[in-house]
Amino acid sequence: MTSLAAAVGGLLVVAGVLIAWVRRRYLVTTVDGPSMEPTLYAGDRLLVRRTRRVRVGEIVVVRIRPPTLDAPPPDLDLVSETGVQEVPVELTHPDGHLLIKRAIAVAGDPVPVDRVPCLRDTPHSTVPPGALVVLGDNAATSWDSRDYGFVHAEQFVGVAVRRLSAG
Repeated sequence: MTSLAAAVGGLLVVAGVLIAWVRRRYLVTTVDGPSMEPTLYAGDRLLVRRTRRVRVGEIVVVRIRPPTLDAPPPDLDLVSETGVQEVPVELTHPDGHLLIKRAIAVAGDPVPVDRVPCLRDTPHSTVPPGALVVLGDNAATSWDSRDYGFVHAEQFVGVAVRRLSAG
């Protein structure tokens, strides 16, 4: 019975190590919003490989902290009718949002100022090392490099490997 317990224990350890490796290497995320239509739709699930290597045209996941839009206007009186100071609620996660976009330029590529006008003033003629330029496939509804410029290495999460079946 001791050898059976040792074998089961060994299998559990191997399974735990394998699960930890998979979780560190991959993540599953769900598309939220129309910015990648018609390629991806809200509710589509993606398997994403955590990597730093990306090629032009790949669908990528990046973590962007949006500008603080939840701060109250400077003229707003934060004291309620009861005389208690009201504190605004932060509406965004402090680590930012995961966004799904398409890489249109990677390190060493010419900066695509024709498609991303906000990069016209950059001192770089090529995308700097460790940076990407990303756009949504549905430009009319996408919040992307046209709004926040380069995506830097610390903001890059990974590359979509495949769409997963609904489940």
